[in-house]
Amino acid sequence: MKRLLRTLVAAAALVGTAMTSSAWAESKGTIYYMVPTLLDEFQTESVSAIEKFLKDVGYEPVTLNADNKTDLQQSQMNDVINLKPKAIVLAAVDFNALKPSIEKARAAGIPVMIFDRQITSTPSDFTSVAGTVEIGYVAAGEIQRLLKEKNGDVKGKVLQVLGDPADPYTLDIQKGFEEKMAAFPGVQIISLPAMAWEASNAGTIVSDQMLANPDIDLIFVHAAHLAVAAVASLEAKGKKPGDVLLVSSNGAPVGLDLIRKGWEQVEVEQPLYAQAAAIAMFADKVVNKEELKPGTYKVLGLDSTLTIESWGPNLKIPGAAITKDNIDEPRFWGNMKAPTDPVQPVE
Repeated sequence: MKRLLRTLVAAAALVGTAMTSSAWAESKGTIYYMVPTLLDEFQTESVSAIEKFLKDVGYEPVTLNADNKTDLQQSQMNDVINLKPKAIVLAAVDFNALKPSIEKARAAGIPVMIFDRQITSTPSDFTSVAGTVEIGYVAAGEIQRLLKEKNGDVKGKVLQVLGDPADPYTLDIQKGFEEKMAAFPGVQIISLPAMAWEASNAGTIVSDQMLANPDIDLIFVHAAHLAVAAVASLEAKGKKPGDVLLVSSNGAPVGLDLIRKGWEQVEVEQPLYAQAAAIAMFADKVVNKEELKPGTYKVLGLDSTLTIESWGPNLKIPGAAITKDNIDEPRFWGNMKAPTDPVQPVE
């Protein structure tokens, strides 16, 4: 009996070893994801999503966290280049400071894919970003709808709270929003920046403007964490959910929570899951240095546009409006439920 048991254990070990060896043989190689920080939910969820999707298409993902330190990320890039992975996925702490690292990696024959934080100062092999101007377009359409429902026409007073004015993300949203609102002269837009994306700055703006302009119909903030501060200021003024309409962008869990509580009417999502899926979908072509053809691609159901720019192939993915009617759909990253269906490589 003991001999039989030992034989079975040995056989099981051999099977396990064979399966492990087989799985390793099927791997297409290692891709490193250089995440800038893990201090917010967008970044932590990006790690889960990128690792999941890269495994779907056969790669071994490894994530390195730079703790929001430029010098650390530069050092990590140097170390990874020496390891000669199949590719690097980079979300840069500092757009300009990582330029030499990108150039060094590509000179060593290692493709670099840019995730979320677009870098245009030097060529890369693929970029996956949200359509930020388009987020502004979507927000404008929803705000037009809300104002018409409230006032009988697209008219009223809107307070727009930007993020830091040095950040192209917020400037692009503002550009798209104001472009689409220009056709409605009955809408007065007051635009003020929350410097450094500080929630406390957004709260102060809302508090001050509710004193100066008590007839504000709607507040549009460019990030969900700013919406939390806006709600705190509204509560301090004695406002109830729905007294002042609220729209936000980026799709974070706190924004969805405010919709469920009735404080916020719309959250325009930054499509994190689709941005991560696109990295995996195009990974084979990037790794094999195949041509990427411009055009429209479906990424998790979103019509996304690939263009060839001076900095390389650039995929722009639109956001979607989240309301009380569709808030529980798992496709929205704020629900923290990454899609389970595997992505398929682009052929």
